[in-house]
Amino acid sequence: MQLTALHKALLNNYQQDFPLSPTPYLEIATALGVTEAEVLAALTELANQRFISRIGLIIPPNQLGVSCLVAMAIPQAQLQTVANVVSSYSEVNHNYEREHAFNLWFVLIANNQQHLQKVLTEIEQKTGFLTMQLPLIADYFINLGFELELND
Repeated sequence: MQLTALHKALLNNYQQDFPLSPTPYLEIATALGVTEAEVLAALTELANQRFISRIGLIIPPNQLGVSCLVAMAIPQAQLQTVANVVSSYSEVNHNYEREHAFNLWFVLIANNQQHLQKVLTEIEQKTGFLTMQLPLIADYFINLGFELELND
């Protein structure tokens, strides 16, 4: 896929400071001098090509409902399959691979402890692997925005 100037602007300018309004895509379109339909089409293309995985806010741990960091030890041959199962849950904020015996990590957010435990139990049943819940002792913020060098 050849990235257009609009794709590049969306990737660089809206990783953070996404407009919080009833019409965020219209606001973006106005700022970039294009139509709202063009913004939506470009974002769809970026998602279809897996340049972006989601558009949404990141909620600090335990601000809405309950959350926990979860780790799983998965054989490398099954890692992608298990990660896909984990990612299929809307309660999963993000997941990622780490170089460790516990190599799949994810953040789970639920409206209450019972729902959180229900999702973890389902993940264990669907994957056949146990989860390890890690309590939040200290809050760390890692800025996940990256300035992209998108040359023409």
